Amino acid sequence: MSIRIQRSRATVKDLHSRLQHAYRRADVRLVRRITVLIDLLVHHVPVALVGERWGRSPACLSAWQKAFLLHGVDSLVSSHGGGRPSKLTPKQKKRLVELIEAGPLVVGCETACWNSVLLRVLIWREFGVLYNRHYVCTLLHNLGFSFQKARFVSDHLDEARRQQWLQEEWPTILRTAKRRKGLILFEDEASFAQWGSFSYPWAKRGQQPEVKTSGKRKGYKVFGAIEYFSGRLCSQGIEGRCTSESSQAFLTMILAQTTAPLLRIHEGARYHTSKATEQFFAAHAERLTAHPLPSYSPDYHPIEYLWKKTQQRATHKKYFKEFIALTVSVDKALAYFATHPDTVLGLFGRYCEESGLALKQAA
Repeated sequence: MSIRIQRSRATVKDLHSRLQHAYRRADVRLVRRITVLIDLLVHHVPVALVGERWGRSPACLSAWQKAFLLHGVDSLVSSHGGGRPSKLTPKQKKRLVELIEAGPLVVGCETACWNSVLLRVLIWREFGVLYNRHYVCTLLHNLGFSFQKARFVSDHLDEARRQQWLQEEWPTILRTAKRRKGLILFEDEASFAQWGSFSYPWAKRGQQPEVKTSGKRKGYKVFGAIEYFSGRLCSQGIEGRCTSESSQAFLTMILAQTTAPLLRIHEGARYHTSKATEQFFAAHAERLTAHPLPSYSPDYHPIEYLWKKTQQRATHKKYFKEFIALTVSVDKALAYFATHPDTVLGLFGRYCEESGLALKQAA
């Protein structure tokens, strides 16, 4: 006949409190002992199963239970067993890298990204090694990982279509431009808000930085195009919404500035594919051709990175009381990039790599 001992809520709370304290101190032995007691006395897991899970004999588990029943949480004290704490072997580190690269979802975590706490639990669960959470960061750095800001990626991505673009369509565009002595334009539009934008500044701990805002939800729209071979930037700002007509006006301005054929690479905004735009391209078919990027592929559009750099220079942590102040700041930032083609050329790294060109050769 087995006797089930029911713990009070206060005792269960004390056990969990001691467990968290042992975690923070990275006391592997105490973490194991408290976890065993919680399994036995709170969750009523069979002794045989707990012993198999933790590699402890029934006599050892009985002794731990007896000590806890006699002395309570006072029996749960840190102790040093001598010797250096266990470390991960090279084989275990290789396995850890594989698990990290597989992602948290694969190992049962309900999140898309790792943090040091989750990785600490993963290492303890998989290898029985409990590191201090601060050392986990050092370990990750030594394994070739870094702390980075995540980005959203559409779940509509068609990877086969993206690879086809990069490996087949892009080389064809490049060969056509060289044969016709044409210009490859990566064209896009951006909106810069009057209420500014944020980044990460330095400030005293506990005092969040503040930036004034007018609260006016008005944006400055800009059409832009960067040229693959020269790094030249063409831009045109407008007030109001981007339309087929304003897009055509921007392209007309570029056509007037050069006699070379233009191969325009663009995303799938409606005014890029509207009937009016198709008629415009048909009227200028001898000099102007359109090449749409794969859907949901902003990372294949180098000018997206230019917009980020422009935002950093023009709107980060800035206050625009009047709309004209915003337009002046954005135009000033764009003028800087227009006179620094080497900076723009640095945005074509992916395409230069795929086409076998070095950036200096492209310039």
